Amino acid sequence: MPTLSTRSRYVSVQRGPDGFATLGHVRLTEFSELISTEFGSTTANSMLVDHVLTDLGGRTAAEALDAGIDPRDVWTALCRDFDVPRERW
Repeated sequence: MPTLSTRSRYVSVQRGPDGFATLGHVRLTEFSELISTEFGSTTANSMLVDHVLTDLGGRTAAEALDAGIDPRDVWTALCRDFDVPRERW
């Protein structure tokens, strides 16, 4: 089963000038922290590969990230689907 620690299997990881993995304008580490903090690591891992995001073309979060969709947009779609209060987006 995939985990947040194995993100590179699911995301085209790029390294920024500071050496941190990035995708678009948001660091993948920030996305991982947000989803783990909000939902817990076990649920977050499942959500990445099991939950289909209709806002992102019927992709899972892992598929959306791998397709190059900004992690911030993936996070927002997850928050909408799971009724996360807007102040935590």
